Amino acid sequence: MKNLAAETVRELPMPAVAYGLVTFGILSLLLYLALRLDRD
Repeated sequence: MKNLAAETVRELPMPAVAYGLVTFGILSLLLYLALRLDRD
């Protein structure tokens, strides 16, 4: 199972750091929208 995970990681279209940044950006955007809508 561990070997399978290693194979999957090697074939990611983006590096892991890029996934982290994209996820962070999306969550930040959702949080921003939630706070904005909550204020109205």
